[in-house]
Amino acid sequence: MNRFRHITPFAVSLLIVGICCQVGCRPQQPLYLTEKGRWQSHYLDKATKIEFPNVDTPSLPEVCDTTPPLTLANPDPSAMWDLTLEEAIQMALKNSTVIRTLSGVGYSQAGVAGVPGALLQSPASVRTVYDPALAESDPRSGPEAALAAFDAQLNMGAKWQKSDTPYRTNVNPNPFGPPILGTVGVQADAGTFNLGIEKYAATGTSFFLNHINQYNVGGATGTPVTWSNYLEGGFRHRLLRGGGIEFNRIAGPSGTPGVYGGVAIARINTDMALSDFEMATRNLVADVERAYWNLYYAFRRLDSVRSGRDAAQRTWYSTQTYADVGAARGRAYQLAQAAQNFFTFQQQTQLAQNNLFRAESAMRYILGLTTSDGRLIRPSDEPITAPIQLDWHNVMCEALFRSPELRKLKWTVKQRELELTASKNFMLPNLDLDAGYRVSGAGKELTGSNSAYSSLTGGDYTGWTLGLTASAPFGWRRELAGVRNAQLNLAKHIKLLQEQELELKHQIADSFREIDSAYLQMQTTYSSYRAATREVEAVQNAYEAETTTLDQVLQAQRRQSEAETGYYSSVVDYNLAIMTLHYRKGSLLEFNNVCLTEGEWPAKAYFDAKRKARERDAGHYFNYGYTLPGVVSRGAYQQHQHGYNSAAYDVLPTALPQGDHYDTAPPPAPTIDGIFKVIETESTSPTTAIPAPVLPKPGSTTPVSFTTPAVATPTPTLTPSRNMRYVQ
Repeated sequence: MNRFRHITPFAVSLLIVGICCQVGCRPQQPLYLTEKGRWQSHYLDKATKIEFPNVDTPSLPEVCDTTPPLTLANPDPSAMWDLTLEEAIQMALKNSTVIRTLSGVGYSQAGVAGVPGALLQSPASVRTVYDPALAESDPRSGPEAALAAFDAQLNMGAKWQKSDTPYRTNVNPNPFGPPILGTVGVQADAGTFNLGIEKYAATGTSFFLNHINQYNVGGATGTPVTWSNYLEGGFRHRLLRGGGIEFNRIAGPSGTPGVYGGVAIARINTDMALSDFEMATRNLVADVERAYWNLYYAFRRLDSVRSGRDAAQRTWYSTQTYADVGAARGRAYQLAQAAQNFFTFQQQTQLAQNNLFRAESAMRYILGLTTSDGRLIRPSDEPITAPIQLDWHNVMCEALFRSPELRKLKWTVKQRELELTASKNFMLPNLDLDAGYRVSGAGKELTGSNSAYSSLTGGDYTGWTLGLTASAPFGWRRELAGVRNAQLNLAKHIKLLQEQELELKHQIADSFREIDSAYLQMQTTYSSYRAATREVEAVQNAYEAETTTLDQVLQAQRRQSEAETGYYSSVVDYNLAIMTLHYRKGSLLEFNNVCLTEGEWPAKAYFDAKRKARERDAGHYFNYGYTLPGVVSRGAYQQHQHGYNSAAYDVLPTALPQGDHYDTAPPPAPTIDGIFKVIETESTSPTTAIPAPVLPKPGSTTPVSFTTPAVATPTPTLTPSRNMRYVQ
């Protein structure tokens, strides 16, 4: 036994060392008695399982009620829907709760490519009609959230307390004997009830009014139930840091360096949200007009290639007739040339028809319509082909004033100016003036005669406080950093504004070039089209007289079709160049008679507004003019600067001043007569009017005819409808 007593500890040590060598220095999995072997069952069966959300949202009628789309296999619409551009814009705005865009759709002379995809790819970036209201009602940064910091706060509380405190005391009843210490307990009950109101004023002053009731029972002295209460009111006024109406409207009563949540900043955030909404609406109108004129071009292109196909078909049939009778103009290679020319045109016709369906589908999307309802939308307005006169200085003046991008960035500059003003306030030390007045009372009962309330209302026990508290940091590091950051932020956005104006100037210059280039291209392509038409007639006559070959006829037909397509492409480019100019200078909405306004309110809102108005009318007028802060806004923006109902024809400001003078009044501007001009020609002028070419119907043998002299200048007649538009 003694031998094993000495061996056992050594053996146990070896056993432990062996186990450690086998296990190693790494974490081990725990051991379970009822392990089932499916270690990742929850992850595989639950966590990675794709589920469908429990959302029951009704689909739009345009999604549910639709017919198969028009295709080359299903090319025949049930009816043609003649639509004006004004009707299209009105329809798009009416159906645009979510403002759609044609991002992903590309237009070119070759056709339409791509489909809209912004809503599926990034729905959070798409603008809606709810965005301005969301910015206004944001509980974190909206105006109401900023004003809520000045709302009165009601504070209420009730607290009960019971205590049993032990005390060491002499419990020996014999005063002549030795002291014997013991422990006794002292019980007490207490209660506190408080009611108070606190409010911050626009000056940064905090007011308070508190009423507190207290009762005590028992205690070391064994007192009966006693009540005490007091009513106190007072204020704390910030004399330096955090004081003043201007600071509190910018930063709010709880503002800190770099964090500004006042009502002025919140209101600017709402104005910037309105600018974003205006830009989204402008983009929608631009997309509608772009889709409209490209759909017009798709129809014209289809007519052009279809006319060329019909002419090629007639040539093929005539060549086949010559081949049937064995004439020299019906040789095999000539018949093959005519057939190949026809099938080339047939292919182009199919591509043009498919492109027409794609363009019409894009038009339906931007209008908010279903993909197909059996009808085919056909533009009924003719594009502008008249020259316009532009005054560079007036266009730039209007662009610098009306561009929504510049206006939004100017709001940002104003916000940075206000933040710089608030940041300088934090450089002041804290110096607060405290004052208060208290009326107290006490009694055996809370109410009744000889009670706490009767003592309180008697006003015999009063007191007051008055004092100053001050504090200031050493170094002012955070405050100095806040001022420097606000200065740099303001300088950055002023520079951004200046560079944005320079970029806008380059865009306006590019629009000038595009308008002139598109108009000259329209003249040139029209002359080319007219020459190609006459070439077809001449070559066809020469071929009938057997003085030219068939390939010359076929090449002339192809050139005529290409020239006609090029002409209508240049017409569309000219109209889109005019639209782009209005887009860039901020007048596109007015150009299309669109005005942004708030929609109708629910009936409850009108009821509440009437009640508030009657409440203000019955109250006493108080002039708050002495609390008016610095100028932040110049007033409402006149959306239609030159509309017939506008009362400000000649108050359009010129370029806004730069630097530290953003609040100065803008200088007067030229009158409307020096800004807008309308070019109108008489329809009786034979040297200026260019009628649209009369296109033959498919299958018709009537040649294209022109009544314009050979030296006509492409200046078409304007009719008092869509063409009578003011352009700058």
